[in-house]
Amino acid sequence: MLERSAEKSQGLNQLSGIILDSAIEVHKTLGGPGLLESIYEEALTVELQLRGLSVARQTKVPIIYKGRSIKQPLFADMIVEDKIIIEIKSVETYNPVFASQLLTYLRLSKKHLRLVINFGERYIKNGFHRVVNNLPETNVRRCN
Repeated sequence: MLERSAEKSQGLNQLSGIILDSAIEVHKTLGGPGLLESIYEEALTVELQLRGLSVARQTKVPIIYKGRSIKQPLFADMIVEDKIIIEIKSVETYNPVFASQLLTYLRLSKKHLRLVINFGERYIKNGFHRVVNNLPETNVRRCN
């Protein structure tokens, strides 16, 4: 029997692959960099939905501090299949602080995987970044 964490990790990896393919399609179809983040966000939402995935946009992520709800929530650009949070960027240069910020968001949202997709890059593969928080092991092990 496969371990549940390995199956979950494989599912997240497969889903992130679909998201990458979708982002490449959006980038190519819209002609590359130079547009507003909101345009790429909407186009990516359409592309993911065409591929049969559920997408929530500009979703409030509540913040709980010592058992109390903070009035100012975080907003996730996109949440795909209620599993992966996507942050859309359209900047010339990726800033490494994005990863630190997103790791904090992951911890607060109790999700395992967040993707930063920078449509400002010439090639989308160079603008695709994974940020993980306690992602289950990817090695498949058998249980006796």
